Amino acid sequence: MTETTQTRTVPPGDGSGPRSPEYRLAVGALSGLREDLFHEAFAYRPMPRMATDGPLARRLPGRLRAHAARLPYAAVAAVALLCFYGGLVDSGSDGALTLLTGLVCAVPVLATLVRPVGAFWMSMAATPLVALLGSDWGDWPWRPGAFLCHTAVLVIVAIRTRPRTAAWMWALTAAYGFINESFWGGGHYGSNATPLLVLTAFALLVVAVWQIRRDARQQVTAQETVTAHERSRRTLLEERTTIARELHDVVAHHMSVVAIQAEAAPYRVENPPEELERAFVTIRENAVAALTELRRVLGVVRAEDYEAPDAPQPTLADLDALLANVRDAGLTVDKAVTGAVRELPPGVELSAYRIVQEALSNSLRHAPGAPARVEVSYVLGGLGLRIVNGPMPEPSLVKPSPGAGHGITGMRERVSMLSGEMTAGPTDEGGYEVAVFLPVTAVANEGEA
Repeated sequence: MTETTQTRTVPPGDGSGPRSPEYRLAVGALSGLREDLFHEAFAYRPMPRMATDGPLARRLPGRLRAHAARLPYAAVAAVALLCFYGGLVDSGSDGALTLLTGLVCAVPVLATLVRPVGAFWMSMAATPLVALLGSDWGDWPWRPGAFLCHTAVLVIVAIRTRPRTAAWMWALTAAYGFINESFWGGGHYGSNATPLLVLTAFALLVVAVWQIRRDARQQVTAQETVTAHERSRRTLLEERTTIARELHDVVAHHMSVVAIQAEAAPYRVENPPEELERAFVTIRENAVAALTELRRVLGVVRAEDYEAPDAPQPTLADLDALLANVRDAGLTVDKAVTGAVRELPPGVELSAYRIVQEALSNSLRHAPGAPARVEVSYVLGGLGLRIVNGPMPEPSLVKPSPGAGHGITGMRERVSMLSGEMTAGPTDEGGYEVAVFLPVTAVANEGEA
């Protein structure tokens, strides 16, 4: 038995095989043409007002600036009036036909204000209509009024749309001129298809370059905004991580002390009651459990290369050493303490020290050579801090350093964590002031005492 093999040839173009790159390119081009010039061609798309935040508009007075936003409308109306006049001059007849010729040349330009793509088709239709209304055939295929009208429409619509749409409009204009030259232009003289195509090509090229630069500038601005937002967010997270690390060390130390004291307390009392021993055991178990949970939750913020500090976290008692250090760095700083000095909760002490440290670092960085003053106020409801520096002396051999922008962010985070208040800004004398209030409740004070 002989097996018969049948082979069927699939004709190209029936959709069963892959398309060639040329075919896909042609289909994409036709799809773009349909989308740009045919799909909702006469849709209502009013021209937006001009932005008044440009370098020239910002210099205008308030009333003129409001009118400057309508400048595009006035420019289009002026061009339409010019085309209307060109249609009147171009028409060789008198009366109604002359007025009609001017209107046919002006209406497509005015239509660009509300229906830009439709205005292009109106201008294409106006071109042969103006030629038929004329008394002679001196210019072909665009009479002077139609020449002005179509050029203005191409430029305005190109400004209002994208470069691909402008390319399609120019291509259809070239096809129209070629068809007129080929079939009806032989018996006429003075063909102006080539001058119009050259003129509009240069004009549309300039518009396309302007649009590309504008879009690139907007993209760069948007990217810079996103980058600045991400940088600010990253700075905020870094500062919160630093604060969490420091508070982890402070709280872990005190929880360890609580656990140790609770374990040793029963041995300091002779024949302690059983209830007291159970209470101390419960205190120790809770302290150890809280310490374990604290290390599990807050320990994740530690970097892989982070090492726990060898010395205890600084407090306000270490301010004198800090001031001596910055004086050695060249900063002239004074310290004033008001109120009854007392021990504050560890978090408040640490945050207050770090705020003073960062404020003095900012003074060294941004105002080298300027004197500074640190004021610490122990008040009934909490702790007040004021760090202020004077203006930088002129002339100064040391130039300010821009810094990384983390200082104010870190201080605000510490103040916000403690439900405090903070203001920071320039002073009337030309310096800079940071004022902070950190609340401390009476219960916390009594616990510390």
